[in-house]
Amino acid sequence: MLTIRSLVDVGSLGLRVLVPGGPAALDEPLRWLHTTELLDPSTYLRDRELVLTNGLWHDGANAAEFVANVARARGAGIVFGLRRVTPETPPDLVAACGRAGLPLVELAITVPFTELTRRAATELAGERQRALVDTVRRGNDLAAAISRGAGATGVLKVLRRDHHLPLAVIDRMGRVLAADGVEPGAETARRVAEGLKRHPPPLRLELGDGQGEAVLFLVNTLAGADAALVCLAPLDSLGDAEREALTQAAHYLSLEVARTELMRAIESRFAHELLEMILSGSRAQGEVAARLESFGVRPDGPLAVLAVAARGEVPADAALAERVGEFFPAEGTPAVVIGGSQDVVAIFPWAEDADALPALADRLLTAVGRAGSAGATVAGLGGIAEGSRGLRLPLRYARDACQVLRRGAGRRIAHFTDLGSHRLLLGAQDDETRRRFADSVLGPLRAHDAERGSCLEATVRAFLANDGRWAETAARLFVHVNTLRNRLAKVAELTGHDVTTTEGRVDLFLAVEADALGRH
Repeated sequence: MLTIRSLVDVGSLGLRVLVPGGPAALDEPLRWLHTTELLDPSTYLRDRELVLTNGLWHDGANAAEFVANVARARGAGIVFGLRRVTPETPPDLVAACGRAGLPLVELAITVPFTELTRRAATELAGERQRALVDTVRRGNDLAAAISRGAGATGVLKVLRRDHHLPLAVIDRMGRVLAADGVEPGAETARRVAEGLKRHPPPLRLELGDGQGEAVLFLVNTLAGADAALVCLAPLDSLGDAEREALTQAAHYLSLEVARTELMRAIESRFAHELLEMILSGSRAQGEVAARLESFGVRPDGPLAVLAVAARGEVPADAALAERVGEFFPAEGTPAVVIGGSQDVVAIFPWAEDADALPALADRLLTAVGRAGSAGATVAGLGGIAEGSRGLRLPLRYARDACQVLRRGAGRRIAHFTDLGSHRLLLGAQDDETRRRFADSVLGPLRAHDAERGSCLEATVRAFLANDGRWAETAARLFVHVNTLRNRLAKVAELTGHDVTTTEGRVDLFLAVEADALGRH
């Protein structure tokens, strides 16, 4: 690296340090050398350039003014070249540099500035050659790591070989794809994910809670900034070589992240097709077995089905499917995990008794919660199928049970048969039948609400949720009881189902439940 010290150490140049300047000033990297005889060279001087002068400006001028001008332009220091008429460095220049903390070096009369410049050019050329060689070597190593399938972890190992920095690769979903030299927590991953969703994403990111600053080197794919190479160190602490290496690695990570996302997309498509095959019935049973085998799940043994979702109206996201997918390998169990808009379904071999399934579901929900699930999660159990041909009913039971659990505030895990006789009746019907029934009963109310701006469907739901108690329902809706009676009379007129009769109330209740089960 070209520094004042590296030039002084070349004995043939005859340089002598008169003022060392501030701490480590002699070891700061130099941009170049600038020869000038102007009293104020600041207009032409770039930062970290070393000023070479014979002091022609010194006749009748103040040395302090010259030093101040060099310091203002952030010059790296001054080399004063001795001449026959000035056989020693002016004392006022030495004093001014001392006060300003600016390095001052004396050049012997016998050595021209061109010799100093030639030496600097040689050093800089060597630096650039070494940097180019390092870049090529690192590029080869990064390409080799990715081609061997080492992935993001292999890329970080290449970086850490030369630069001992705390590094992680985190994507837009807050998933830590790799880490080396640091173990980023869930909060750090969340903040990085939020940063990546900004337009444009920040280069510097405050982590909060006294954790300091992280630097994001964006990993861009066709979809934009899908991930970041995160250096958990302040940007100002990174040298030029480190920034160049991190930027280069981020480009290579783009290939790896794009490949990973493509594989996830292919797996997700195959998994969703498997779900459709199972629900379609016996017509696709041969394909179901083959598809299960492609996921590493034996189709001819006992298979368990469960569905997981966040409680309430929170939609299932890719992060929930990811956490469920991570759980089964940790359990040593192959599984097909299928993420949908409302729930995440898992199909996996199960050699134990069905009574042991709730314990596994409990461990799963605990693991998902530790991984940072947004809100409580629930799990619906579908039971055990004897091979791939029996998966259709357990799959429907698991998803229906999950939908019932997510709307309540009680238990977190249940089999569909534990949730009431009316749900068993609805569960025995296919999705299309349930939808047609719900639409036939609730459709007239929705049409009336859309046309008149009324809220008849919401009134029915509130009345049923309050177990048919008139006063409580009216209070919940902030209306008079007579208004409630008028609304429900209109419901009876439109649908033919009167809530004051057992038959009418049951039909409306079943329609509401069928509508809820049909949303997954």
